[in-house]
Amino acid sequence: MGPGPSCIHDKVYAALSRKTIGHLDPYFIRIMDVIKADLRTLLKTENTLTIPMSGTGSSGMEACFVNLVEIGDPVLILINGVFGMRMQDVAQRLGAEVDSLEFKWGTPVLLDAVKEKIEKKHYKIVAVVHAETSTGVRNPVAEIGELLKGSDAIYLVDAVTSFGGMEIAMDEWGIDALYSGTQKCLSCPPGLAPLSFSEKAVAALENRKSKVPNWYLDLSMIMQYWKGATRAYHHTAPINMHYGLYQALKLILEEGPDNVYRRHMDNHEQLVQGLEALGLAMLVTPDARLPMLNSVKVPEGVDEAAVRSTLLKDYKIEIGAGLGPLSGKIWRIGLMGHTARPENVERLLGALKTILP
Repeated sequence: MGPGPSCIHDKVYAALSRKTIGHLDPYFIRIMDVIKADLRTLLKTENTLTIPMSGTGSSGMEACFVNLVEIGDPVLILINGVFGMRMQDVAQRLGAEVDSLEFKWGTPVLLDAVKEKIEKKHYKIVAVVHAETSTGVRNPVAEIGELLKGSDAIYLVDAVTSFGGMEIAMDEWGIDALYSGTQKCLSCPPGLAPLSFSEKAVAALENRKSKVPNWYLDLSMIMQYWKGATRAYHHTAPINMHYGLYQALKLILEEGPDNVYRRHMDNHEQLVQGLEALGLAMLVTPDARLPMLNSVKVPEGVDEAAVRSTLLKDYKIEIGAGLGPLSGKIWRIGLMGHTARPENVERLLGALKTILP
């Protein structure tokens, strides 16, 4: 019940244990095609380039930036937590001309500040984290997309924690590049990073003046493996991880995405009510809270690390600590994917009631 990885469904474990076949086997190519289609369905996009990258969510982040950024490109990063800062770091390493708008951790990105910034300067890329895992804040991704509508800017969104736990409407919101990870609300082990590029983003890749500086994540080559009847070998795909993702996506589609999102919200509300009954307060205001990552203020005089240690040792429950300026000040409780169940919420609340003074 921390910030990831989440609990894994038994059917996903069963899929992972299936016999390994070749990454160019015709049957595996059928599995790849279904994964692409299911990712597009859940992301609500028609983007042809919608694939899982080999690696965790961070490989998805790196892939987006390394394929889209060239030296000197103007990039705007909206920052209100660890993963916005990580975006900034990656863009700077690639030689981009990076501007950032920073907001207080625990509060969302403010639209007026974004509007003012993009009216003053033309950016090749504007990037934001949808669900900031370090704080539990939901940023106004759809509204930022409205601000960018009609511009040349490529709108890049980190959906590592949000994908599978709350609605994402990639095409409707004007998102051009998006990446996620399997270990959060998709309830699959860490190891793949779903990624999607719009036609605008693909055009930027194809019209680069310089070669993509990272061979392993070069989408201009990886695309040749993921499309068409004849697949061009690039690297050996993690076969069994794709089995797991295939099954994890099927579970969400079988339950119904809207039902899945409602389940996350229902369990979030149950958790918040229970925490408040114990006298605990949430960090984030109700309008900006994530259902799948709940930041709880540590009460005065409570040893937050000792509480986490006791939960793990005596109750086999893992929760996360605060990061950066929130270190020692909050607990981060995950309700992601298969973890978002009433029995898990009840078990945690019962344990906290016993542990806390």
